[in-house]
Amino acid sequence: MHRRLATGLTAAALAVTTVAATAAAADAAPADKAQVLASWTQTSASSHNAWTAARANKSAWSAYGFDWTTDYCSSSPDNPFGFPFSTSCARHDFGYRNYKDAGTFSANKSRLDSAFYEDLKRVCAGYGGATKTACTSTAWTYYQAVKVLG
Repeated sequence: MHRRLATGLTAAALAVTTVAATAAAADAAPADKAQVLASWTQTSASSHNAWTAARANKSAWSAYGFDWTTDYCSSSPDNPFGFPFSTSCARHDFGYRNYKDAGTFSANKSRLDSAFYEDLKRVCAGYGGATKTACTSTAWTYYQAVKVLG
């Protein structure tokens, strides 16, 4: 009697453990999440373009559990003087939020801020003359604000 009860309890415990492990595996993000995050938060135009494409198709990346929320440029204008900085601010928010979630924000903040500045400068590259100078000066101000205030 005790042997049957022990066997039954062992089988039940094994079944519960298997179900719990399977559920945990199903909820876990893919193993390459950190690499994908890093690839989307570099200073290069190709990194920016890859993130922009992923943002346009967030559902394809849902298994990764990325935080796509943004307040854009926070309390600063999203399009100061008509310069469209909102996408640059959204990518910066993406990096901040996801590295904070990963617990590796401090190690990545400087690069995220540099990527933000490069994104802003790419916006400004579309202008010429005094307009480009004004855009670049505004980009520098936004960069300094995130660098210092985070």
